[in-house]
Amino acid sequence: MAEKKIILANIEEENSHTIDHYIKHGGYGALEKAFKSMTPAQILEEIKASNLRGRGGAGFPAGIKWSFIKRDAEGPKYLICNADEGEPGTFKDRRIMMSKPHIVLEGMIIAAYCMGLDAGYIYIRGEFYDPYLSMDRAIEEAYKKGFLGKNILGTGFNFDVYTYLGAGAYICGDETALMNSLEGKRGYPRLKPPFPAQYGLYGRPTTVHNVETFSAVPAIIENGGKWYADLGTPKSGGTKLFGISGHVTNPGVYELTLGTSWKEFFEDIAGGVKGGKKLKAIIPGGSSTPILRADELEGMNLDYESIQAKGSMMGTGAVIVFDETTNMVKVLYRIMKFYAHESCGQCTPCREGCDWFYDIVKRIYHGEGKVEDLDRLEDLGKYIGPNTICAFGDAFVMPTTALVKKFRGEIIDHIKKGKSADLGKDYHHA
Repeated sequence: MAEKKIILANIEEENSHTIDHYIKHGGYGALEKAFKSMTPAQILEEIKASNLRGRGGAGFPAGIKWSFIKRDAEGPKYLICNADEGEPGTFKDRRIMMSKPHIVLEGMIIAAYCMGLDAGYIYIRGEFYDPYLSMDRAIEEAYKKGFLGKNILGTGFNFDVYTYLGAGAYICGDETALMNSLEGKRGYPRLKPPFPAQYGLYGRPTTVHNVETFSAVPAIIENGGKWYADLGTPKSGGTKLFGISGHVTNPGVYELTLGTSWKEFFEDIAGGVKGGKKLKAIIPGGSSTPILRADELEGMNLDYESIQAKGSMMGTGAVIVFDETTNMVKVLYRIMKFYAHESCGQCTPCREGCDWFYDIVKRIYHGEGKVEDLDRLEDLGKYIGPNTICAFGDAFVMPTTALVKKFRGEIIDHIKKGKSADLGKDYHHA
């Protein structure tokens, strides 16, 4: 198991973003196969057989999600591509949108045909203006070639796709907050049930996936669900994009078969710690996932179950690397400062709890904390994560309490030093 380019195939070539380049390398072939020689039921079975799990963070099986939609339900039904990608450390989806946008569209069209959906929306994070323009150009090209619009490939199936530029709110990465934003409302998450498959965008049945998930669909249809499943582990089919950053020799986006060993990825592919220093810790799936110390990584594989067994999560596959020089009090502060800014304030546990967390961490950072503050953070966390409308409570509680647990001694040393603690050049500007 190792690096295998399926989504990222030919992505480094000139003009890879154009429809002509995409078709030259087999693009839209899966769409033609799906439309001309497969029924929607057969498409669904291939997706189920592939063991494709949502690549946006939750890892929910895509085939099961597709089966929630009733094809014969009266009225419009919608498909949404979540291209918000607001998780700190994550930069894989924008790579696809910039360099291979048509793979996203092909996956969306196949999904819509399978579920009988009428229109699709690509919700793009506000800061991603270049990916937004790239997707718009790709949509225009797809219409001209007859892959979008009325009577696609003479099948009688109609499907339109629209882009929508958000305002850059982290909370709109939640699918229900995203739908409220699309409807022109404040981006507040919704209570569930009802679930989007029954009551989604504009109150209609809706399926939401992220960019990478849709990008995996064409290869599954082209080569078969079993082929894709066999690339990964029994519970985690196929390949996954991992973006690695921080103190690493070769940062970037890599496509790996699920189940690849952490050691092989980090040392052989990403080149290990930059500058020959020692590894101190990693965040394996974006800033909302619990940190893992270097001594906890022995024997870990890159799949959902293996990372979970180590006490963290796959998340978005955004690996952040910290070398031995990293000050974990600064990491704790930077993470909590971000989440305090991004809480939408809709529910009390987040609105109040997030500020409480930030105030405590800020005091610690500025040399005004007490050792008992660490126990207070852990105690407060028990009442926040399980009691919020969406997963945002867990998103700031899990990384904060994990950092406190894993690096308690280092944080206590900082607390004891108080104002004399050395935090480097950022200290006076934080």
